[in-house]
Amino acid sequence: MLGLGPGNPDQLTREAWEVLGGAEEIYLRTRQHPVVAALPEGLALHSFDDLYEQHEDFAEVYRQIVKRVLELGRRDAGVIYAVPGHPFVAEATGPEIARRARAEGLPLRVVGGLSFVEPVLAAVGADLLPQCTVTDALELAALHHPLFPPSQPALISQVYSAAVAAELKLTLMAVYPDEHPVTLVHAAGTDDEVVETVALHAIDKSEHIGLLSALWLPPLGEHTSFEEFQELIAHLRAPEGCPWDREQTHQTLRRNLLEEAYEVLDALDADDAKGMEEEFGDLLVQVVLHAQIATEYGEFRMADVIRGITEKLIARHPHVFGDLDLDDADAVIANWEHLKADERRAKGEEKGALDGVADALPALTQAEAYQQRAARVGFEWEQIQGVLDKVNEEVLELQEAESQEHKVAEYGDLLFVLANLARWMDIDPEAALRAANRRFRQRFAYVEAGARQQGRSMKDMTLAEMDALWDEGKANGAG
Repeated sequence: MLGLGPGNPDQLTREAWEVLGGAEEIYLRTRQHPVVAALPEGLALHSFDDLYEQHEDFAEVYRQIVKRVLELGRRDAGVIYAVPGHPFVAEATGPEIARRARAEGLPLRVVGGLSFVEPVLAAVGADLLPQCTVTDALELAALHHPLFPPSQPALISQVYSAAVAAELKLTLMAVYPDEHPVTLVHAAGTDDEVVETVALHAIDKSEHIGLLSALWLPPLGEHTSFEEFQELIAHLRAPEGCPWDREQTHQTLRRNLLEEAYEVLDALDADDAKGMEEEFGDLLVQVVLHAQIATEYGEFRMADVIRGITEKLIARHPHVFGDLDLDDADAVIANWEHLKADERRAKGEEKGALDGVADALPALTQAEAYQQRAARVGFEWEQIQGVLDKVNEEVLELQEAESQEHKVAEYGDLLFVLANLARWMDIDPEAALRAANRRFRQRFAYVEAGARQQGRSMKDMTLAEMDALWDEGKANGAG
């Protein structure tokens, strides 16, 4: 295999020129490369460009090229297979040909070439170190989110058309601002090199995009990657870190985790986007801190957490990642329950439908979860009227209860059936009660303020006077 370099004939290696000068024929992955026109006269040129026309899928094109090159390589004369750049840099066919040739015992010689990486770095004045992602535009364009940390730069190859650039920018804009400055480098290292810095959202508007186009993506900035955040938490736990953080265990952090989760709920209830941003960060601290502690204890690592939940989500979404066809959300939920039951059976676990609902959940949320799971297996009223009748029945039983123990039990039953009624009405009972608490607090504060304005204490006011202020606050939007 032989590398033709990035496009300038002057950048062909001396070894490559010697091989080409003594050859009678070569097979090119593609003729669409500037160096091809400068190859030695009399050299018979063959290419695999016909495969690009026959197959829309690049993976299939590359499979066919590998197959043909190996067939040619089995001849007594062997084959010289030439690719743009270097055979092992941004070249899908090179590594696979080498792997299979070695497996078959076929002799293999690799004649290296300057890759696209070096002239692009020279064009933008950057270094790969200390960190840089080198990736492929086609791979990125097929994703919904980039797979590399935004705190480091990225060099993206094969931005060969406006269509690819359009799909690529959509993936990148899931992380980077629309106006993030990026640099397109066209025909790097050749006399036709063009370097242009544009806003990310405009990359598909470049008139210079072609087969030799690449994109330099500067970092988003410090403190923007999950990996950086993990390092920060690990530093806090290190001997030179924070004394408080070093002392924490899974158990001592239990209350912190609960409090941060509730603060997230407060932000959600208030529909406060800025608050959500901050509180999700505080909650993330708890998750990463627990993972770091587990790493130190030898229990598990963050990679295990991510791998486990990723595999679980893929397995539980066969309608997305497999061939299963599900029509609506109810069908998805029903299938989810079947999958979880299958998983439990595979582990030899005999669990009921209600097992797995956390004991630490708030009581209303737990009641709703129990009833949701019971309904999924058919333990359900046929109409909402059955639930309403049950509410009235529980109210009557509470009224008739005589002992304190009986009153507590009937009151619990009433709350439980009210949670079920909320489920039927598509109401989150915990959120509804929190909203009611918030309204009460605001209206009560209005009454307190009204009493102060009158120079009076609430203790000296009649209930009717307080009710009047309450109704006034309600009318004025307090709560």
